[in-house]
Amino acid sequence: MSGMTGELPGHYSVGMARWDDERAAIVALLRRTPTEKGEREVVQRLTEGASAVALLRERLAPVDLFADPVEEAIAQAEAEIAAWEQEGIQVVVLGDDRYPHRLRDVFDRPALLFVRGALLEEDNGVAVVGSRAVSSEGHSIAAGLATGLVERGLTVVSGLAAGVDTAAHQAALRAGGRTVAVIGTGIRKHFPPENRDLHREVAGQGAVFSQFWPDKGPDKTTFPQRNGTMSGYSLATVIVQASERSGTRIQARKAVEHGRPVILMRSVVNGTQWGQVAAGKPDVHVARDAGEALAIVDGLLDRPNQLESFLSRIG
Repeated sequence: MSGMTGELPGHYSVGMARWDDERAAIVALLRRTPTEKGEREVVQRLTEGASAVALLRERLAPVDLFADPVEEAIAQAEAEIAAWEQEGIQVVVLGDDRYPHRLRDVFDRPALLFVRGALLEEDNGVAVVGSRAVSSEGHSIAAGLATGLVERGLTVVSGLAAGVDTAAHQAALRAGGRTVAVIGTGIRKHFPPENRDLHREVAGQGAVFSQFWPDKGPDKTTFPQRNGTMSGYSLATVIVQASERSGTRIQARKAVEHGRPVILMRSVVNGTQWGQVAAGKPDVHVARDAGEALAIVDGLLDRPNQLESFLSRIG
């Protein structure tokens, strides 16, 4: 069984509390925390060493002498977790030794992930993202990037949306590589609907994961949050094609905040004001085509002590 490790940044100590209770308590806490700000506060308390069971007890006052609301809330959450797992959905919480190492290290990490497929604690992936309304050139660049990343033994990370995301996932699958989708809906949802089969294929050859409750539909907040999570999960982000108002710009900003490299295709810099601004920031690179972007990735991986000593871990 997975458990809490407690010794690395972003983990927390559970003391004598049972692991199953801690995981269920996190689910119960988040069920009672409807806002993103509230979740951040829960994550902060957990990171500081608080027990989820203790936090839940702070929230729930006894209603009488004979019922323990904390035990009841944990029992309800354990039943939910069992039902999800029966459906093939893994429930991974902050502190679980399955929680992705790189994502754990960013300030806006989610407390809870729902997963189909194989989520790896150490996954060396590069995000390939961009517009849903992709041009033929953008489609070709995304596919070329994904194929090149697979050839380098890297995971192709994207968001399972139409356009650039679909092109990247499909190319990675064709190349026989690992691909991971970080989605902006609950894991039972398929957005867009026509990517239902692709969702299944990605889960079978990598993983699909979401930070939202399984039945959550898309809204104006879910995709920006997803973009931040994808940045945190990835070694670097490549933006293939984007408009001035594209949500992809949020991922570029988040990656800069996370201290992760960003590669912008030249068309993004030439065509958007935010791209021009981003291009002037540290560790933001500009590429003309897929080959040049892959060469930049190679350079990032070759830098001494860069990207958490990637080469020393796989060499």
